[in-house]
Amino acid sequence: MADFPAPQSESAGPVAPVSAGVLAYALFAIGAVLDIASRGLASPFPLMTVLAIVGVIICYVKRDEARTTWVASHFTWLIRTFWWSFLWDMIGVGLFITLIGIPFAWAIWVVTALWVIYRVVRGYLLFKDSKAIPGV
Repeated sequence: MADFPAPQSESAGPVAPVSAGVLAYALFAIGAVLDIASRGLASPFPLMTVLAIVGVIICYVKRDEARTTWVASHFTWLIRTFWWSFLWDMIGVGLFITLIGIPFAWAIWVVTALWVIYRVVRGYLLFKDSKAIPGV
């Protein structure tokens, strides 16, 4: 009778939820691009589309699963991108309501839209190389 080695379990650590990360980045990118394409670069709330909201929900749901992996920094990155863009867009809305601040509101919305695009692209480029985001 042949001796077979005992099966070895692969316990190299937690498995990173990579597919959830890809889905979250895709939803953020598609949501932002569709909003900016339909309303222009000075569109308030580029991440308040249904797609981006679903993307941030995925980040929150999968965050505990990714806690000790390189993907965790990406979920944190996307969650922060979402909430900081929301804050700046609300500041823009406050300025827009005052009527005097309309030019400042448009400027805030343009800068916020460019910042969102930068963060989604930068994060995805690191994600596709399986690298954590430094400093997060």
